Amino acid sequence: MSKKSIILTTLFLALIVAGCQTMSTQRVATDSVTDVGDKWNDTDSRLVADEMIQDVLERPWLAQYRRKHNDKNPTVIIGRVRNKSHEHINVKTFVRNLERALLNSGEVEFVADKTEREEIREERYDQASNASEDTAKFDGEEIGADFMLQGELNSIVNKDGGKSVKFYQVNLTLIDLEKNKKVWIGEKQIKKLLKQSRFGL
Repeated sequence: MSKKSIILTTLFLALIVAGCQTMSTQRVATDSVTDVGDKWNDTDSRLVADEMIQDVLERPWLAQYRRKHNDKNPTVIIGRVRNKSHEHINVKTFVRNLERALLNSGEVEFVADKTEREEIREERYDQASNASEDTAKFDGEEIGADFMLQGELNSIVNKDGGKSVKFYQVNLTLIDLEKNKKVWIGEKQIKKLLKQSRFGL
């Protein structure tokens, strides 16, 4: 058999094997850990948000605020969370996880962010013209936030042969809006090791 025939036969067999591969889909619980690679995923977002919010609510700033305000819960808003990592990350999902953990804790009040407020204000403007006087909501009654939560997500990648390590670091800062004072800084790190076999399996 000629060299050309051997190459063609090999390619033909490879195509047959590739064509015989099937893909299956399995439903899993949305809160289960489903790492399929070394990239930031929904599990990372949820776990980091839960742990960082638990930490911020256990720190002294919360008790100090309540002592000064007759045991009232502080009002919090989430500001900008920047993605400074090497990969595309849906920061909105992470922000929603932070909001969920904060709001569901029952320890703080929560106000809408800038984008949400714009839509709400448009609705109030429409109500002023079209809703009955006893049901319309009016401007000037919004609750101002006491604190803003800001942060960033960074990453480092190290590769050596068939191994790669991805290191993610999330930093969040809680700031007193009236005094522009930082009252809490949180940090969470995740390290992922990916090993690749010689045959890509």
